[in-house]
Amino acid sequence: MTVGPPRVAFFTDSFHEVNGVALTSRQLEAFARRREFPFLSVHAGPRTEFSDRGSVRTLELHRGPLSFAVEQDLDVDPFLMRYRSRVKQELVQFKPDLLHITGPNDIGLLGALLAKQLRIPMTASWHTNVHEFAAWRLERRLSLLPKSWSKAAAGAVEESLLAIFTKLYGAARTCFAPNPELIQMLEERTGKPTYVMRRGVEIETFNPSNRDRSDDVFELGYVGRISAEKNVRFLKTLEDGLFAAGLTNFRIVVAGHGNDQAWLETNLKTGVFPGVLSGAALSRAYANFDLFTFPSFTDTYGNVINEAMASGVPCIVTKGGGPKYLIEDGKTGIQARDEDHFIAATAAIVGDPQRHAEMRVAARRLAESNSWDLVFERLYEQYRGTADLHPIAAGA
Repeated sequence: MTVGPPRVAFFTDSFHEVNGVALTSRQLEAFARRREFPFLSVHAGPRTEFSDRGSVRTLELHRGPLSFAVEQDLDVDPFLMRYRSRVKQELVQFKPDLLHITGPNDIGLLGALLAKQLRIPMTASWHTNVHEFAAWRLERRLSLLPKSWSKAAAGAVEESLLAIFTKLYGAARTCFAPNPELIQMLEERTGKPTYVMRRGVEIETFNPSNRDRSDDVFELGYVGRISAEKNVRFLKTLEDGLFAAGLTNFRIVVAGHGNDQAWLETNLKTGVFPGVLSGAALSRAYANFDLFTFPSFTDTYGNVINEAMASGVPCIVTKGGGPKYLIEDGKTGIQARDEDHFIAATAAIVGDPQRHAEMRVAARRLAESNSWDLVFERLYEQYRGTADLHPIAAGA
């Protein structure tokens, strides 16, 4: 039986990047430091170095020159295993009660291998539907082929990747996922207990008080990767639909970067593109939005939804993925059934100032109940349960 807080070795594929996994990883490390919990944080960084801050030991591993990009802000080093002996030594000295990986990337695979070798109980959290991203992109690249061919190829790739990823997750004692659909999928495919891992929001950082815009233009906002798997080209369809409904006093602000940015810049008549935002600039951008429009079908969670609501901004999301679980449909946002409903719901909110004001208040209130500390206190309860499970054979 584990006494005191579990000693956690955390292997995350994203830490310094601008995405939900990186944000969660940074927040978890900060939580462990605040609570003085023993925590070993292993992730990629600009240089290979080792440091101690309070109860947290950090190992940053530099990805080499043969690394390749899987996203604009995420690389993979096929030779990261060169650090195996050094990291193994750290694990032996740290004596973790469990090891947590966040995905099937280079850091995650290194962590999973060492957990098996050292017989450390492992838990794995699912954050990104990489298999869906890959299928989406492949289908677009094969767009010149007959649609049935491109769909079949994309489907085969998606299923193959999902099989590989769930085999890795099946090596864990327990799993975490951000929404009920993924919890069910992992439990069915791996046979392992799977628990919800929500994400919090910094309600002081993201706050309606950051609004500093005084014009009367209705501002529709998007924050995130500007890429195919986020379905961002729908923003052009949305713009056309609002024009067709007789609405003209609006603009669409698209913050982030990605392969579809140039297309949107060319085609959106009302588009504004401030680039990747952070800190106070990001907080102001959220607070200046009137409505957050998120057309993605592939997001497993959607930190941006929490950040928008904390800023007093209601959200319109699709029926796909995890964001729909973060809103109260009709109160803090709208779950759009399809593209036509997405456009109609947006137009209805633009045309109803009273309802819009009520939704802003409700969105902020919901966000206030979702702090990072509460999220990680629940996570540590599950860590303890994972560490206390009966021993398993190596490789099981």
